Amino acid sequence: MSTDAAGNWPAGYGYLPLGTVTSTMEEGRARRAELAGPTWITAEVQTAGRGRRGRAWANPAGNFAGTLVLPNVSPETAALRSFVAAVALDEAFVALTGRREAFSLKWPNDVLLNGGKAAGILLESLTDKGRITGVMIGIGVNLATAPDPGTLETGAVAPVSLAGETGLHVTPQEFLEALAPAYARWEAQVRSYGFGPIRQAWLARAARLGEQITARLPNEEIAGTFREVDAEGRLVLSTPKGERCIAAGDVFF
Repeated sequence: MSTDAAGNWPAGYGYLPLGTVTSTMEEGRARRAELAGPTWITAEVQTAGRGRRGRAWANPAGNFAGTLVLPNVSPETAALRSFVAAVALDEAFVALTGRREAFSLKWPNDVLLNGGKAAGILLESLTDKGRITGVMIGIGVNLATAPDPGTLETGAVAPVSLAGETGLHVTPQEFLEALAPAYARWEAQVRSYGFGPIRQAWLARAARLGEQITARLPNEEIAGTFREVDAEGRLVLSTPKGERCIAAGDVFF
């Protein structure tokens, strides 16, 4: 295992950089037994990267593809790590660009840059004898280029790249060196104080808070005003039929 990283690399976190893989998620699952603790796995190229609900995730050269394998996470809080990752991603973006107002967070797992999708997050559980014991946090960031909008479903937020929107050229390694310590700080917060501080930080960065949005579920679409994210990470909408709390779904603006 490689541990080569910058001097601000967080204590207790391993680092495993790879070349071409099917996906960093698959590498994390295959290698979990050999990992001593929380470990970042990155790849130069993914041949079968994926996003939520099995969607393909393109990863051309120059973009960031990584998975944080995070053991020892309670089943009750595993799903909340998408919010931890989102806040850490936002912090890394702002640290690298100095552009606080350009970034926002879209429930449940996207980072927006000037209103376009710059990064996505995918969670997968680690289990032992049917019990959740940890989580893998897959992260893809459009640093150099963005995928073709024609590959997206109707109404999805258009993808953008950091270079295309800001003119800044950040390498995947440079991005990881900003992201890893940011994530470690927020992970320490959630382990010490619970979801409350993460929830407040996420809401402070939330896209379209207080505005009309649509949540698309497998069997229905719900339009309403985005009121908040509750203590369980659910999207709360005010609709003509009353308040709806949504645990999983896709949001459209």
